[in-house]
This record gives sequence, C-alpha cells and structure tokens, in this order.
Amino acid sequence: MNYELLYILWNPNHTALHLGPFEIRWYALCWMIGLALAYIVVRKLYKEQKIKDELFDPLFVYCFIGILVGARLGHCLFYEPEYYLTSFHGIVEMLLPIKFLPEGGWTFTGYEGLASHGGTLGLMIALWLYVKRSKLSIWLVLDFIAIATPITATFIRLGNLMNSEIIGKVTDVPWAFIFTHVDSQPRHPGQLYEALAYFLLFFIGWYLYKKMPQKVGTGFFFGLCLTFIFTARFFIEFTKITQVDFESSMPLDMGQILSIPFVVLGVWCMIRAKKK
Repeated sequence: MNYELLYILWNPNHTALHLGPFEIRWYALCWMIGLALAYIVVRKLYKEQKIKDELFDPLFVYCFIGILVGARLGHCLFYEPEYYLTSFHGIVEMLLPIKFLPEGGWTFTGYEGLASHGGTLGLMIALWLYVKRSKLSIWLVLDFIAIATPITATFIRLGNLMNSEIIGKVTDVPWAFIFTHVDSQPRHPGQLYEALAYFLLFFIGWYLYKKMPQKVGTGFFFGLCLTFIFTARFFIEFTKITQVDFESSMPLDMGQILSIPFVVLGVWCMIRAKKK
C-alpha cells in the first residue's frame, strides 16, 4: 500500500481573520476559544455547588494572568535562558510581545514561545492567591479548574498545529502530516496527539464528576488532571523533535523531565483524596 497517498499536506495560513488593520492568528483564536470554554465550564460548576457569583468573577482574571505569565517565563527560562537572560533585548522580549530587528527598531510578534509546564505552575500560584482572597477551599478550586483545564489544553495544542510548531519526528505512518512551512518530510502530528488526549480527559473528568460529585474538593480531579496530562505528555514527547539544541544529548527531553514532578504530584493528590 502506498502510504504517501494518505499523508496530510499541512499548509494553513497562520492568520484566521482580519479586523480592519488588525489580524487575529489561529493560535490566539484557539487560546481564546479554549479559555472561553473553560470559563463556561467553571461557571457551571460554581453554580451547581451554589458558590456566590461575586467569588467567581475574579477567578478568570487570576487564571488568565497566571497561565500567560507562567507559560511565557517557563519557555524563556527552561528552554532558551541563554538568549533571554544574557542581554537587555532578550529580557525585554521575554516580558513584552515584541521582537527587536537587526537593522534597528522592533515589531509586534505576540508571545512566540509558551511552555505548558510553566503555564501549569503559573496557574497554581494564581489560584493560591485567589483562594487567599476568596477564602474558598484550595482543593475545591483546584478540582473545578482541573475539570475544565483539558478543554483549554486541547485548543492550545490545536493552535500549535495551526502554527506548524512543536512538530514530530519523521515517520512513515499513514496519518503523517507534511508541515510545508517546515520541510517536505512526513512527520508525527504530535500536537494532534496531545489535543486528542486532552479532549478525552475532559470527557473522562466530566463523566466522573457527574458520577461522583462528592469527590469535588478532595483534590481527586486535580490529581487526575495532572497525572493524565503529563503522563500523556511524557510518552508523546518520544514522537517529537527536540525544541532546542541542548536536548539532543539528553536521554529525556526537557518536556519529559519537567513532566515527572507533575505526575508525582498528581498521584499524591489522588492518594490523598482516597484517604479523605
């Protein structure tokens, strides 16, 4: 069988739509859709648990800032510290969505480089600050966010797919993608693998919530989310190319190394929830 006939030629335009002089890229649009769906899910959970609306309203702001700042700093510090921490221009580009031009001046680029591990850590810190203000149980809020997080993660990875970034290794599997923005080689669609895994987790989490609503507030859903997402991430990393050169000499890449403590934390949370 000629598998080459089944390869998917992937050459999307990075821009989803134009609003006058402004363009909205697919990556940004996927982020917005993912966050909007998570907002709807968590709002429903708050209502079902009869938590006052005024306690919900600040949550989205905390989550948005925590995820964005954490994901950006995670990429810069974990993957490219030699660039972002060794010059004034690098530090500015780490904090602002711009790129300095070789001939002088700068251009707006958006944040090119966001790490999910950093985003997860930033989200956890943001939620800790939120519960100190709202006086809600940290485990209750973590479980709410964990039920909704996979749907956001799904759309973020679809945004990576639209950007032809975080691509996989060369392969001959019949569902391989040819990312024409990169080269003409058939590759694993690692972004799609992750998106499908996270989409599955969303339905598993929602099903378990409906079957066991009493588990909300024990940390069970938070532990399940961490364990599932970062276990999937660990194994899917084997299908991806390395993101930075220094990973080439490592037995595990940076994404896998950073996934391990999150898996351990997730398992501990589920064990703790069972004891509760």
